[in-house]
Amino acid sequence: MERIAVIDFETTGISPSSSCRATEIAVVILEQGRIVERYQSLMNAGVRVPAFIEQLTGISNAMLRTAPSAEQVMNEVNEFVGITPLLAHNAAFDQKFWDFELGRIKRTRLQNFACSLLLARRLMPAAPNHKLGTLTTFANLPDTGKAHRAMADAEMAANLTAHLAQELRHKHGLRELSHDLLVSLQKVPAAKINEHLKRHRGF
Repeated sequence: MERIAVIDFETTGISPSSSCRATEIAVVILEQGRIVERYQSLMNAGVRVPAFIEQLTGISNAMLRTAPSAEQVMNEVNEFVGITPLLAHNAAFDQKFWDFELGRIKRTRLQNFACSLLLARRLMPAAPNHKLGTLTTFANLPDTGKAHRAMADAEMAANLTAHLAQELRHKHGLRELSHDLLVSLQKVPAAKINEHLKRHRGF
């Protein structure tokens, strides 16, 4: 599989706005099933972290006071990612913040997002639920550290993606995988996933 940039944001809320911003981002580059590069930074967007978010993530207002600006971090991470295809767990959330924070530095996303949550719903139907931590335990994948910190979650999502790629090869007989295939699979109803995959076998 081609290089994929797996991203994770920690934020002050669920929907980006002038008062709801990103506080941390991590990106890991997944290549041939292995993490080969990493980027991580706290980011100071000039907004307060609510107490319950601080309890959840461990990211405090004091930590952000000395963090680089959101603009600096987004410029750096945009250069790091370039045009590498993107993936996140529950990508609808991270995509909103990626697009919002990029827009503030006058940049536009050029590539699609794949979603390991949507893929896992289709390829791991026996899992108790499809939260990232649950899937990591269910698939016996490595513990990458504290949940709700960006690097630990990005590494978990990358490991899960590598596991899903193995499932597609070994259980479904796919020899060649691409980011475009992952994006197409996540849109297929779970009941029709086997029928959809038949068309791709042997390619």
